[in-house]
Amino acid sequence: MAEIKVPELAESITEGTIAQWLKQPGDYVEKGEYIVELETDKVNVEVISEEAGTIQELKADEGDTVEVGQVIAIVGAGGEAPTPSEQQEEKAEPKQEEKAEEKTAQEAPAAKEDKKNRPIASPAARKLAREKGIDLSQVPTDPLGRVRKQDIEAFENRPASTPAKPAQEAKKAPAKKDDGKPVVREKMSRRRQTIAKRLVEVQQTAAMLTTFNEIDMSAVMELRKRKKDKFFEDHDVRLGFMSFFTKAVVAALKKYPYVNAEIDGDEIVLKKYYDVGVAVSTEDGLVVPVVRDCERKNFAEIEGEIMELATKARNNKLALSDLQGGSFTITNGGVFGSLLSTPILNGPQVGILGMHTIQLRPVAIDKEKMENRPMMYIALSYDHRIIDGKEAVGFLSTIKNLLENPEDLLLEG
Repeated sequence: MAEIKVPELAESITEGTIAQWLKQPGDYVEKGEYIVELETDKVNVEVISEEAGTIQELKADEGDTVEVGQVIAIVGAGGEAPTPSEQQEEKAEPKQEEKAEEKTAQEAPAAKEDKKNRPIASPAARKLAREKGIDLSQVPTDPLGRVRKQDIEAFENRPASTPAKPAQEAKKAPAKKDDGKPVVREKMSRRRQTIAKRLVEVQQTAAMLTTFNEIDMSAVMELRKRKKDKFFEDHDVRLGFMSFFTKAVVAALKKYPYVNAEIDGDEIVLKKYYDVGVAVSTEDGLVVPVVRDCERKNFAEIEGEIMELATKARNNKLALSDLQGGSFTITNGGVFGSLLSTPILNGPQVGILGMHTIQLRPVAIDKEKMENRPMMYIALSYDHRIIDGKEAVGFLSTIKNLLENPEDLLLEG
């Protein structure tokens, strides 16, 4: 017998939630095979079996909160994986039975086959299917027989003429309040609870203030248009706006070091490194993976790392190390069409830059002339306890000047 325990997750994480059992009692597991997916405050973690055998017992249900070191399953070491010859014998066996016993002999293997035929699906797909109340066995698979996250989304958005499953209808059925009005109650995910808690803590502990500016994006857009094809050809990654903003942020942080700091008790910790967090929206909420040592990276390296981290975030593949640390954060509400916002600090950091949508607006070129220019509002939320308004305004002005004169930004890089 072997006990499956919740492993050490991270220094600051002591518990998690059973998101999805990948194996059930009676299933055979190989040593090192994943058997359960845990949802923590920051990332999802898949737990392996340290011993080959048969799952004897699951000691926690999906949705249960479990602590580090807690036993969540028992694996019997005596189990063996079925061999091809044994499977052939099972198939041949019913032919030797009498007709009266044939039906019974076929029902038992059918029950086993039901477990063996559980759909192959990624953890992200299983989690999404569970949240949507979708039976994985009814979802069309890809050519390799796998159910992917996009397959779940396509199945959910199928034509309305396709009948909905009872399980899905039951999940979405509205509950009734005492006053008779329909409501739907959804349990907050562990990650969403953590996000909510941290945002409230920041609001209560920091003297948060936001200042704004706007950028004429004409020069950056023209430069990007000229260079993007050659950039992609040379680096196999697309040239976006995030690398420009990241490099501009690094230059501004060097000029205004208190924006790259944090408060520790009665001390100010000035960080002499530039690890920039990039907020990524996922179905489970906002996560902020960190691009490290941005002052040492070129545009291609920054674009490539941002793309890699965003893909990992949306596929629930981020490691805890991807999220830890960070000295400053950039969030881009513009991808959703946001014209203006006041981003909330990502504590214990004392500054966060908000990017917004690019919109054509009339701009005065001189006293006599106006032109429609692609303009972007930017916002800096900052902790007024250590950052004064003069520094905040100067920080944004530096970013504005660099992006409106991208040649200077290239020289800074």
